Amino acid sequence: MSRDPLKAKENTPAATSQGAEKEKNPYGPDYPKGGMGGPANPKGGKHSKWQLSDFDIGRPLGKGKFGNVYLAREKASKYIVALKVLFKSQLQKAQVEHQLRREIEIQSHLRHPNILRLFGYFYDETRVYLILEYAPKGEMYKYLQKQKNGHFDEPTTSKYIRQMSDALLYCHSKKVIHRDIKPENLLLDMKGDLKIADFGWSVHAPSSRRGTMCGTLDYLPPEMIEGQMHDEKVDLWSLGILTYEFLVGKPPFESEDNNATYRKIIRGECHFPKEITEGARDLVRKLLVKQPEQRIPLDQVLKHPWIVEYTPASENS
Repeated sequence: MSRDPLKAKENTPAATSQGAEKEKNPYGPDYPKGGMGGPANPKGGKHSKWQLSDFDIGRPLGKGKFGNVYLAREKASKYIVALKVLFKSQLQKAQVEHQLRREIEIQSHLRHPNILRLFGYFYDETRVYLILEYAPKGEMYKYLQKQKNGHFDEPTTSKYIRQMSDALLYCHSKKVIHRDIKPENLLLDMKGDLKIADFGWSVHAPSSRRGTMCGTLDYLPPEMIEGQMHDEKVDLWSLGILTYEFLVGKPPFESEDNNATYRKIIRGECHFPKEITEGARDLVRKLLVKQPEQRIPLDQVLKHPWIVEYTPASENS
């Protein structure tokens, strides 16, 4: 079954005529912008603008639906970054310009060791470029698949879930709901630490409750499937799914067809292989609770015995 994100109309801008498209930039009046700070921006200054000639372009790092990611070096500072190149025609065809703008606005303001930095962005006639922190160890999903038995051991899983919980606690403190947690949206840095890398379905929701189904089917919480309003607690459910997938190698409700997956999620049918310890099972069960308000909160996840057991002493003090 496909692990692609589901489609939602909430994130599509209103259709515009050809004439209106020329007058109004769908990426916002501030494009391009070079004053976002960070080591990849030696220019500083409110009016400085990045351009492609500011970078030496290296090998491709990955391919996405709307473009490619390349290793790059900013010429003036010699700083290594990942340059994400998105084709405007593809973005417009899929009607996701608004979603991209929201992703940029959210990610550029987040500062956490387990969240990939967005240093800046610019565009030309045909493409939009995102200047991102480079994560040398690559995609979490590929790393998971390469494991001997297709899953992580418990100390490794506990470490990643601790880092994920800390990053989500920070996001929620900024009123940001991620809404699409899964291994495909995570990267690993040089030290092997987790980085949340994709905020394509994220939303800044000070009003706290949303009504759109989005994210990836295996990770959808019951409230989204049943068409109810949702808040930041959707990320708690997805964290439970992620914990299970790291430990077992596949999501707990995976099925041959979508309807069967829906039914399993609503029923909460979660079965563990016998080798999964009681501590790990307890945390997953406390996250995969149908009633959102009854899910274990993130600050308590960080204090859960199974997380604490594998937390380095230096981080416990």
